[in-house]
Order: sequence, then C-alpha cells, then structure tokens
Amino acid sequence: MGQQMFKLASLVLDDGTVVRGAFFGAVRQCYGELVFNTGMTGYQEALTDPSYNGQILMMTYPLIGNYGISRECFESEKVQAEGFVVHQACSKPHHYTSIMTLDEFLLRHEVPGISGLDTRSLTIRTRSRGTMRAAIVEDNEEVIAEAIKKTATMPFPDASNLVAEVSTHKPHALRNLTDKAGVPTVVVIDCGVKAGILRNLRNFADVVVVPWNSPPDLIMGFKPDGIMVSNGPGDPAHKEMMDNTVKTVKTVMAEVPMMGICLGHQLIGLSLGAKTYKLKFGHRGANQPVRQVGTHIVRITSQNHGFAIDPDSMPSEAEVLETNVNDGTVEALRHKELPVVSWQYHPEAQPGPLDSIPLFEAFAKAIKDRRWP
Repeated sequence: MGQQMFKLASLVLDDGTVVRGAFFGAVRQCYGELVFNTGMTGYQEALTDPSYNGQILMMTYPLIGNYGISRECFESEKVQAEGFVVHQACSKPHHYTSIMTLDEFLLRHEVPGISGLDTRSLTIRTRSRGTMRAAIVEDNEEVIAEAIKKTATMPFPDASNLVAEVSTHKPHALRNLTDKAGVPTVVVIDCGVKAGILRNLRNFADVVVVPWNSPPDLIMGFKPDGIMVSNGPGDPAHKEMMDNTVKTVKTVMAEVPMMGICLGHQLIGLSLGAKTYKLKFGHRGANQPVRQVGTHIVRITSQNHGFAIDPDSMPSEAEVLETNVNDGTVEALRHKELPVVSWQYHPEAQPGPLDSIPLFEAFAKAIKDRRWP
C-alpha cells in the first residue's frame, strides 16, 4: 500500500456511530449512502458499476483486493462509488492479469477507501436499522462532529436524479462483436448501463446507446428491432424519471420486443402503472435465489438494487414471472399481450453465477420472432 494507507480515517453514520480505521486510495472525505455487497469477488466490477453512483460501497467479505485490478473487469470508465469500505485491503495482489493494486486504483480515480473495520458487524447494523447516510472523513474530532451533523440532516442521494449523472450525453453506436452484416439493431436506453450488458447484446446485435431522457421519436428513428431499458442508480419514481424515461417506455413498448434489467425492470413496471418502494437495505451480491412462479425452478442471481416493484400494485395486464426466495420481492414480469419482459437481477452476471446468461439468447429469439416465447 501507499503511504496514505497509514493515515487514520473514520466512518461516520447518520445515527452518530463513528468507526475508526485507516485511509487507502485517495485521502479525502466523501459522503453518500452506505450499502453492503455480499460478493466474495467482483470488487472491481462493483466499484465501476454506475448503479453505485451516490453510494459508499462496503464489502462483507473480509479480504478485498487480493487479485488486484484487471483491464478486463471494468463496467464503466471510472470508479462510480463515492467511497469504499473494507475489513482488509490486500497490499500484494496475486493474479496474472493484475495491472495495479486496489489502493493504486482508488487513488488514480480520487476515491477514498477505509480499511480495518468490522464490516460484518456494520452489515448487521445496516440490516437492523436500514440503509444509512454515511461519510468517510479524517480522524479528527472537529471534522467528525461536522460529519455527524451533516449525515443526520442531508438528503439521501436518491433524492437527486442520479441517472442523469451517469447516462451517456448523446447517442452512439456499437458494432456487433462478430462484425456481421444484417444483424438486428438494439437500442439501449442508458440509465447507467454496465459494459457487461453491452457486450452480451453485441454478441448478436448492433447496439445504439441513447441518453436516459431520449424521446420516443429519437429511439424509433434508429429503426430498432429491440429495445433494452438498462440498469442504473437511484429512485425509479424520481420525478424526472417519471416525466421522461417512464413516459417514453410506455410509448414505445408496443413497437418492438423490450427487455428491462434492474432499474429498467422497475421503470417498465412504473410504465405499466405499478408502484415502486425502497427496500430496507437492498439486494447487492451474487447469491440471490430467484424462483419461477408456480414451480420449484430456482436460479442463483447477481443483483444490485435498493428499490423494488410493489406486487400489490401490479396491473391486470402484467404478470409476475419470478420472485425472490428470501423476501418474495418481484424478480421478473411480463406484459400479457405486448412483447415486454423485465428482470430485477443481472443476467450478464459480471461477476456472479451464470444461471441467467441464457436470457440474452431469449431476447435475441424474441427479436427474431417479434415476440417473447
């Protein structure tokens, strides 16, 4: 680790809790919503996932950074999390693809980390109290006192339109990875799309990525054969999302097969007239069991979300396909007549189990048949 590893730091929670550790990465303060991820691997993918915009990410697994940072594991061009909380940050990673340490990676992106904390105890506290506002600051009594006041009164990050901060600013096209001609075109409404989703789509299609607030005529002007509503951060029912993305999704969903992932799943639900609500502490990790309704078929999924669709608000024209085994939350839905299906979890599984990878093949088939099976 760099010298900054030995500068004392404090994690401050909005209930007045102060936990002391040491800085790594950038030595500076940050504020956000403290969330935990239960994955044993995938810290680089999580840190670069735009869905973590506005959040301080905490890993429950005790040793983080042991395989370093790879050129192949980015989900966006930068670290999206506001800060990083770990029990132990490994200073000497061992992996043939590693190009730098976790400490160097966070420092390069000017993101603070704090190590030496009992992250599992903090996870239990979060599960009990619910998601909390938090700060990483220097270990100084005056600074800590100011952070206690600020975290107790500041709005949660999702009060802002976090999607607008991570979405592309203008449309751009991505050629299919096989460079074939005559493949279908998929328009991705970018609410914070992960690179892994784009890679999977490009296995069978040319992709056009458009901003979150693109109007229907812009989207349909690309003559899409399918539309993807992507993952992303924040509250799906934020006013700006309701006034833009949700209205657009409602307008274009009858035109071509549509697929939603994570936030996109929630936005599709809202466009159908359902409601969403904030979970107590969200689902973030690679071990969420999902069961197909009316069967014993279960798949283990990768998830990263803090909101869910209210099942009691589902309109009659939509049906729930899958639910979470742990808490019964809605994991998949489809429109009974229109070619629209969405999933709360991440089929690209970057990282995570591969149980749901075939959903991209199902989307490709739906585009070919112009309907979901």
